[in-house]
Amino acid sequence: MVKKSLLAIGALLVLFPTLAFADDPSVAQLNMGLNAIWVLVAGVLVLLMQGGFILLESGSTRMKNAGHVAGKTIFTLGLCSLIYWAVGYGFSFGTEASESLNKFIGTGSFLFEPSLTAGDGEGYPSSIFFIFQLAFAAVSLSIAWGGFAERAKLSAYLIFTIVFSSVIYPVIAHWIWGYGWLADDGAQDYAGSTVVHLTGAMGALAATILLKPRIGKFNKDGSANEILGHNQVFTALAVLLLWVGWFGFNAGSALAVGDGFFGYVAFNTQLGAAGGAVAALLISWLVKGKADITAMLNGALAGLVAITASCAYVEPWAAVVIGLVAGTLVFFSAMFFEKIKVDDPIFALSVHGAAGVWGTLSNGIFATKELVGKVGVGKPGLLDGGGGEQLWVQFESVVVCGAFAFAASFVVLWIVKQVIGFRVTEEQEIIGLDLSEHGNYGYPEQMKKAGTSV
Repeated sequence: MVKKSLLAIGALLVLFPTLAFADDPSVAQLNMGLNAIWVLVAGVLVLLMQGGFILLESGSTRMKNAGHVAGKTIFTLGLCSLIYWAVGYGFSFGTEASESLNKFIGTGSFLFEPSLTAGDGEGYPSSIFFIFQLAFAAVSLSIAWGGFAERAKLSAYLIFTIVFSSVIYPVIAHWIWGYGWLADDGAQDYAGSTVVHLTGAMGALAATILLKPRIGKFNKDGSANEILGHNQVFTALAVLLLWVGWFGFNAGSALAVGDGFFGYVAFNTQLGAAGGAVAALLISWLVKGKADITAMLNGALAGLVAITASCAYVEPWAAVVIGLVAGTLVFFSAMFFEKIKVDDPIFALSVHGAAGVWGTLSNGIFATKELVGKVGVGKPGLLDGGGGEQLWVQFESVVVCGAFAFAASFVVLWIVKQVIGFRVTEEQEIIGLDLSEHGNYGYPEQMKKAGTSV
């Protein structure tokens, strides 16, 4: 114990030289420093997931849209940051609302100004908590872009970013994480299967319904054509980047170094992802007769999405089961959406929607008394003597949050469609969004050689 304390103090003195000249830094100061380091690193890991989304969406779509995908991701990340700072963070975590209003939305902390350092009794500076929460909002927004892919105007991205980052995502985050009414009910969503992933997926669903399928996706007889992405290696690398970033997502949500519980959360995260990848590959091999790489990649992400809600509430064997079910579910979910003629280019509805629902519900089945006591939210699940109460709360949160996110997104995008138009013209879609929206190509040499038919 003494050895560990000396090592921790030594590390902090290297990272925070001012402590070397302070008079006997307290244990609280040392803990705050370690917490601050960890939460900021976790937030940066989640922000770096945007690189994964760039590669995932560009790799899963056609070459003629690659530059557009990369550019709009960076642009919307910047715009989301400004809007969330100005308004969204206050609606999520503001504390100035009355007791009755606070059940539904927070107020205060608009144009957020953090203190220079952590205050007395705080586990970390408020600036670091803001960065961490902003990264989550940006991920949810990037998930929604799956429904926009290859056919939406750049102006629609701008308008939707403003509304999603200021109201849609913050309201749901407040309900569950900001001491809103679902938090009062005991809703368990440790790192965002519902708050982040289902919310983004419902935005994607609203978009893809209003935009309708891409040109050439479905034939007149209703059969589907496979529109292949241009770079499966990009897609695989994207999954790896997102997988690594997920440790910031889940383990970072411990918001403290403390007794090392964040390591247990990371452990379950790895098992859930692994189960999803393996299950999806095997089920695709069994059904199709070929081991489908795209299905496997989606399975890994689905396992990560599903374990996000439950990573701190379940035992390792349950994390594996949750991942296996998610990997199987995402395969059949993708087939279902294609059958009902919903064009989902990057499988956002299946990976983040279906798996997000399953992950949230899984708490009501597998959450244990010991871990619920550790986290301090809700009750145990069915398998550990909790009855059906927690499962009902989880179901309630899925239905309410999913319905709100879909309805709000649909209304906003419907207005956009009526006022300025949502989808690019047929000619613009055929030549690609790189040229029609930006006047250049992501792959200029290749596109010049191939013409505009790619």
